[in-house]
Amino acid sequence: MILKRAFDIFTGLIALIFLMPVFALIAVAIKIESPGPILFSQLRVGRNQVPFFIHKFRSMKYSAGENGSLLTIGSDNRITGVGRVLRSSKLDELPQLFDILLGKMSFVGPRPEVPYFADFYTLQQKKIIFSVRPGLTDSASIFFINEAKILGASKNPEELYVKNILPIKASLAIDYVNGRTFIGDQIILLKTLVKIFYRG
Repeated sequence: MILKRAFDIFTGLIALIFLMPVFALIAVAIKIESPGPILFSQLRVGRNQVPFFIHKFRSMKYSAGENGSLLTIGSDNRITGVGRVLRSSKLDELPQLFDILLGKMSFVGPRPEVPYFADFYTLQQKKIIFSVRPGLTDSASIFFINEAKILGASKNPEELYVKNILPIKASLAIDYVNGRTFIGDQIILLKTLVKIFYRG
């Protein structure tokens, strides 16, 4: 959709301009608290099943991603103090604005999975879900906004994610792809902001 892409580019540029001071403050906070890079990148599956690297502000101790689960649970001791604030406010996701401008992502679309979990999708699910750009947010992001806490309460977080959470995410993603509209995207964006600030 031309209108959707135009919105992504225009809104992404405006957001980056106004958020640059926030980017700077977060970068300083990350560097002061722990050694390592400011940004964290991770391989995800994108549109047409083309792998790409998603970017976030680093919220874990350096090299934590190499030494633990692909899932982050509520009490994960890999998360730094600054990281907990960034995650709870979703500010760690801001660098994905660059991924949006590069055309790897959109503001709204199915959240991109790591290849390991994406392989649990059926062939038909993959065909639909990966037919669009992955998004910064979607209905599943709103529904599972406290996902880390849900996983943290489980004795086997990965099993819970694969058997209970991932199928719901896939269903919501397919519903989005099949019925997506520009107005619908704006509603999802608004609901996301409301959910971040007023969690129930």
